[in-house]
Amino acid sequence: MTHNNKPPQNPNNGPRTTPDQPLDLAGIGIGPFNLSLAALAHGLPDLRTAFYDQTPTFRWHPGLLIDGTSLQVPFLADLVTLADPTSPWTFLNYLKTRERLYPFYFAERSHIQRAEYDAYCRWVSQSLPDLHFAHQIDALRWNPERNLFEIDYTQLDADGEAEALGRAYARNLVLGVGTTPHIPEPLRPLTEAPTVPVIHSADYLDHRDHILAADHVTVIGAGQSGAEVFLDLLRNRPAGHEKLHWLARTPAFAPMEYSKLGLEHFTPDYTRYFHALPEAVRNQLLPQQWQLHRGIDAGTLADIHDELYRRSLHGGWPDTVLTPGVFVRTAGRVGTTRVELHLEHAQQGTRSRITTDAVVLATGYRERRTDTLLAALDPYIRRDHSDRPRIDEHHRLVLDPLVTGAIHVQNAEHHTHGIGTPDLGLAAWRSAVILNALTQKTAYPLPERTAFTTFGLEPRPQPRPHTHHNHSEDRHTIPRQLPVH
Repeated sequence: MTHNNKPPQNPNNGPRTTPDQPLDLAGIGIGPFNLSLAALAHGLPDLRTAFYDQTPTFRWHPGLLIDGTSLQVPFLADLVTLADPTSPWTFLNYLKTRERLYPFYFAERSHIQRAEYDAYCRWVSQSLPDLHFAHQIDALRWNPERNLFEIDYTQLDADGEAEALGRAYARNLVLGVGTTPHIPEPLRPLTEAPTVPVIHSADYLDHRDHILAADHVTVIGAGQSGAEVFLDLLRNRPAGHEKLHWLARTPAFAPMEYSKLGLEHFTPDYTRYFHALPEAVRNQLLPQQWQLHRGIDAGTLADIHDELYRRSLHGGWPDTVLTPGVFVRTAGRVGTTRVELHLEHAQQGTRSRITTDAVVLATGYRERRTDTLLAALDPYIRRDHSDRPRIDEHHRLVLDPLVTGAIHVQNAEHHTHGIGTPDLGLAAWRSAVILNALTQKTAYPLPERTAFTTFGLEPRPQPRPHTHHNHSEDRHTIPRQLPVH
């Protein structure tokens, strides 16, 4: 595939479509996954696309860009490389444009810092011509007379106020609206205490100074973000007066499964295998796999232990309490400046309570609700036994046959495609699958096999035998893409 070496600049013009000249694809939301799709779609000259987001610029988890924190996937899991390493939107090309290839080469880093990944994505977002920020999507409809989707939007000004109304038309949609911070029901009263800093970890950096100034701080949640917040607080509290609690529902502060064969659960091979399982089996399997994606990086755990050990070198123990296996039954205010947490230990069956001056809820994320956005399309969407959308192997909602357009989804198919759904390492592959389905051709050749592990007992295709011949003769041969089961 041929690319221009220099990415074009975004002209910042609003999308212009008509029923007679519709978009081939309209993207709702511009996070990393739809940004990946936009970057790969940009390499297809016959595909007309536009992507919309209500935010003024691209931002990737700004509240968690703590100094020194790294991605949990290698840099090759950028927006495009694993589908098209010749793309101008690779992370390595980003480094080249910044004259940072040699420093990166000598740094010998596989896992880049989160802040650098955010900067890379912003570079892509500022260069692609088909991204339209400050566009709030108000409604999506299917027009059966025109066989098109209609997209009503409000264009926002610099202050986020309505500036103009518009409508776009598209043959196909892709939803990439992302996730939203999750606050479990028993913890919601905490967020209603205006005089006590109780925040989700997604907003940590915005409130960090206030949290650090609190006399006693509690972190709830034992995933990677909870560990990073706890470590940052620990490093910045006075020795002997840390006054930190770290609580978790999981039975241990457990490391993420990061063995090389374990990581093969994040391959297209496993995704296809998982999608083909019966719905009841998928439902049962997902909770059992928490340590594959909700554990803590072993290096972060080591850093926490090292910091705790350093603070015990001269005798005594740090003023910290790290307790797994507990959950918050109820919570409420004590006076105007403190909150009280009522705890229960799952294994012991015992109960206790603590009072604290600040709480950081590292309680994860949930798929963003799209009920209102998809209200007009809901009658067309086919659902499973748990009333969740059915999603096919090409990441398309299963729709009434009367709808001739496709609605693809990104990071909303956890129940059908498994634990790799939110993983950045599968972004480029999923984008390529979507584009191949849309164009009905092999726009991006995909590998036949991606894992040494054979998932399931069905026979798999054997690799073609190696033959000695002149490779220049088949330089333009497109590898056969197997159907996705």
